[in-house]
Amino acid sequence: MIETLLWLLGYQFFGEIVARSLGWPIPGAVLGMLFLFLTLCVRRGIPDTLRENVPRLMTHMSLLFIPAGAGIIAFWPMLSQRPLVMAVVLIAATLSTMLVSAISLTLLLRHKKKATP
Repeated sequence: MIETLLWLLGYQFFGEIVARSLGWPIPGAVLGMLFLFLTLCVRRGIPDTLRENVPRLMTHMSLLFIPAGAGIIAFWPMLSQRPLVMAVVLIAATLSTMLVSAISLTLLLRHKKKATP
């Protein structure tokens, strides 16, 4: 489990360094997961420690919503002043996520259909 945490925290730390040093508006955790994904693609496999422990960690993903909830409570006065803007942003974000997912799925299924004889 320690090795799994070192993998995940190491990549998050690396992502934070890259995001802050380059001034990118992307969270370091997101960059870290992108770097981890690229590393696993280059390795063409998942290390045993990640394969065994990550599913156990994913059962506790609901804990990741605690900071989001705390942020909503902390910024409630500002958010409540602009309810229409918030509604538009939430709807646009949801629809764009669904659209990108649908397009990605369509392209991947089309690619898979071409690859199989």
